[in-house]
Amino acid sequence: METVELLPDATTERTVRGVWRRLSDAGLPSQATHRHPTNRPHLTLATADTLVPEVRVRLQDALAVLPVPLRLDGTVRFASRTPVLAWAVRPDEALLHLHEAVWRILCDTPSCGRLNPIHAPERWQPHITLARGHDAARPGTPLFSAAPGEPDDALTGQWVDARTYDSVVRSATPLGQSS
Repeated sequence: METVELLPDATTERTVRGVWRRLSDAGLPSQATHRHPTNRPHLTLATADTLVPEVRVRLQDALAVLPVPLRLDGTVRFASRTPVLAWAVRPDEALLHLHEAVWRILCDTPSCGRLNPIHAPERWQPHITLARGHDAARPGTPLFSAAPGEPDDALTGQWVDARTYDSVVRSATPLGQSS
């Protein structure tokens, strides 16, 4: 399976990694303990069986709109075999249009194979994963630290770049501006 992911600006990445660290320091599940070199804060736009070369070119064209605004606001939990605690991404029009463009490119290319339906525009729940596991966060665990007068679980920034992640070979490849 291959993903199409957006990457946040450096300040946002540091802030998310700080939340990961606080979870880990509290002895809770955290993405900080996932030591693979490709592990970093990201937003998954879509996944497909494979991303053929012509699709990568079309995706790079669609991603030329980067940077786009980023807003994280509140936490969400996803119940599954392995529950997920995440920082909710509140999409604006630019992010929704970009997501729709990426989804359409993959849908229009049968050689990509099966797409994961949880990323379909009508089902997509954009987020940045903070932790996976049944005890991902206990009530009262301090996750966030905000500037005075700012909400502690809200953050604005930008999605500045993109990559693909191949889950079979566990490698990431730049897809956006740094390609």
